[in-house]
Amino acid sequence: MSNDRVVVITGASSGIGKCCAEYLVQKKFRIYGTSRKPISTADEITSSSTNLIQMIQMDVDDKSSVNQGIDRIMARESRIDVVINNAGFAIMGSMEDTTITEAKSQFETNFFGALRVCRAVLPIMRNQQSGYIVNISSIGGLIGLPFQSAYCASKFALEGAMETLRLEVRPFGIHVILVEPGDYKTELTEHRLKTEQSMSNSGYLDRFKKAMRKVELGEQNGPNPESIAILVNKIISMNSPRLRYTVGRFSQRIAVPLKKVLPSCLFESIIARTFGTD
Repeated sequence: MSNDRVVVITGASSGIGKCCAEYLVQKKFRIYGTSRKPISTADEITSSSTNLIQMIQMDVDDKSSVNQGIDRIMARESRIDVVINNAGFAIMGSMEDTTITEAKSQFETNFFGALRVCRAVLPIMRNQQSGYIVNISSIGGLIGLPFQSAYCASKFALEGAMETLRLEVRPFGIHVILVEPGDYKTELTEHRLKTEQSMSNSGYLDRFKKAMRKVELGEQNGPNPESIAILVNKIISMNSPRLRYTVGRFSQRIAVPLKKVLPSCLFESIIARTFGTD
């Protein structure tokens, strides 16, 4: 399979998205990274011996911005072979302390943002009779994590939508994949938001602070996200990739099959102890 394919990566200015862009450009893919912030480096952030990562401004929260970004890429390339839905952020706070507005903002980017991008590229891929849509989900899209209800809900929703989409687009030669990372050392830690009420509700405050410390420590001591980029490269080089791929430390990945086999009360106790919330 030729490596000179066009890859679009949302949220490519930092973290997992940037790591995927920098790794895949070395494999001679034609990389277009997107960022919601204005690009100030003449559309290029790094280079390899033959290719450049071309950055364009595209806000996945805005339909017009998404359509304009995809149109701009199509005007240059006339095709899109791979889309990596990576743009997203995280909110922490108990469900009681999460307003509907805050929950909607989480879904706007993590869930509806991915759907906007899919709707923009699907007609292109159908006409090509080929394509890969790789979604950066989370182990938190398979397991509910304390004080991360809005984030987990947005990823659970993404999992269900993409499982359905995969069935719908199989006849067109389009592959839909979910990559589910555990904790990695990225800018997500410093960019994570707390709900406005999370630091003032005494009923949850002690356990919330413990959970925050556990999450931040796990991420700060987590592996480099290059392993995710390596996995993505393997996936988009396969003729028949699976739907789901978990990636990360074994101690976190093992929780996914354990959820299926352990009694729920035991599994919940393990999660609570892990996050210091029991």
